Amino acid sequence: MSADAVGLYDEVFASIPEEMGAVLERSAYSPNIKERRDYSCAIFDARGRLIAQASHIPVHLGAMPLLARHLAGRFEWREGMGALTNDPYQAGTHLPDWTLFSPVFASGDLVGFVANRAHHADTGGKSPGSMAPSRELFEEGLVIPPTVLLEDWSPRQEILDWILANVRGRDERLGDLQAQIGSNRIGVRRFQNLVEHIGIAECDRRIDVLLDYSARLAEAVVNDLAPGVYSFEDFLDDDGAGRERIRIALTLTIHDGRLTFDFTASDDQAASLNATEAVTRSVCCYALRALMPAESPTNEGCWRPVEVALRPGSVVCAAYPAAVAGGNVETSQRLTDVVLGALAQAAPGRIPAASQGTMNNLLIGGWDPFRQRDYAYYETIGGGCGAGPGWNGASGIHCHMTNTRNTPAEALEAELPLVVEEYRLKRDSGGDGQCKGGDGVIKRIRFLAPARVTLFGDRRRSSPYGLAGGMNGSPGGQRLIRGNETIELPAKGEADVQTGDLLIIETPSGGGYGPKV
Repeated sequence: MSADAVGLYDEVFASIPEEMGAVLERSAYSPNIKERRDYSCAIFDARGRLIAQASHIPVHLGAMPLLARHLAGRFEWREGMGALTNDPYQAGTHLPDWTLFSPVFASGDLVGFVANRAHHADTGGKSPGSMAPSRELFEEGLVIPPTVLLEDWSPRQEILDWILANVRGRDERLGDLQAQIGSNRIGVRRFQNLVEHIGIAECDRRIDVLLDYSARLAEAVVNDLAPGVYSFEDFLDDDGAGRERIRIALTLTIHDGRLTFDFTASDDQAASLNATEAVTRSVCCYALRALMPAESPTNEGCWRPVEVALRPGSVVCAAYPAAVAGGNVETSQRLTDVVLGALAQAAPGRIPAASQGTMNNLLIGGWDPFRQRDYAYYETIGGGCGAGPGWNGASGIHCHMTNTRNTPAEALEAELPLVVEEYRLKRDSGGDGQCKGGDGVIKRIRFLAPARVTLFGDRRRSSPYGLAGGMNGSPGGQRLIRGNETIELPAKGEADVQTGDLLIIETPSGGGYGPKV
């Protein structure tokens, strides 16, 4: 079958999660979802195989298929059902990511599933935003095991009440969850329409063709890499609880059309920073997908050449009940640096230098005296991307595993008791070289009411690496100005701010590529 014909199959299937994403974005209440687009949508066949996933959050690439296979046979599915979970140890990422999973029936037969995963700005726990440095999962917030939330598309009130009683910003959480329900409803309707139009047998045939096509594209990419064994390591600065320089080590084997990612030599798990198996697999899938042609369909077939070796209890394969909030956002970024560092040896001239290597997580919560409500707010802040062979790194954007938008200053000020006094690029901060790394940003926030602030970032002591003779990027930093006093803040920690305090965050820049001429 021609590539054009397969491309049409992909366009039809991929349009479903794309429309689901549009519904979720436009219906959500929180700035994190409606402005930053911190969500992913996907569709699966009846066996739980990923058919199509919209181009939303890369850290969900390997996680959503694992969850689908886990849930597909768990319940006696009926039309209008929906299961909700945020459990990181059941193919999740971290607690703020709530996944809603719904079956698709056509002519009475189960033909597939739709799902969306959205980051809620709070899911309970000891601090607003549910991402403060912690040692155990229980400190991070409410754990929702796979639970039937919807019957005939209506929430079970006792389950809904239980969830909302354990989170901050009840109205916003409810509004975002209702947006997730609406997203799944449109996904189910579109999937049903497609199956009813072409028939179940033809739909299954097209899915098989599409997955096989993606697998061939992925295998061709792997076969184009230099066979061999490659090693690379990098370090997280600290875990926010006193432990420093946490090692992530990879041995990458390219042999016989397969990529084997072996992370078993990585350090033992630490406070807050532990990545689940699903997150680590997502990084590996992302790296391979980034090497494939841009127009390649994104589905289960892409991951057939990938094998991942992990050691349970390590920082890249958390063992219950280790805390995992930072694994999804910070360890995933360092994993990406490590994977790309190894691939740069197998594909010289194709891999960029390191990007900022952090998501610069900012969480704010408290009582809003102007709107007379409690609130919890979450965002990530962009930085510099790594330069590559023939191009400069992009500046002030989200890199690699996050892929979200920047939150407009106007959106923050419209929702929260604060003023964004400055939000600009940190000029000439990118790593020097033949091609220059992208610049980080400077963000200054003035508080109009007392609040609790959580910071969760990295690359404050270490710098994003340059490649092929390029210079490293600049690290980031954060501080609080209170009157005439300057308070240096840790990259991972909490602070109580007062009215009039000024928070300044500077994000890392990207590494340079090639020696400067």
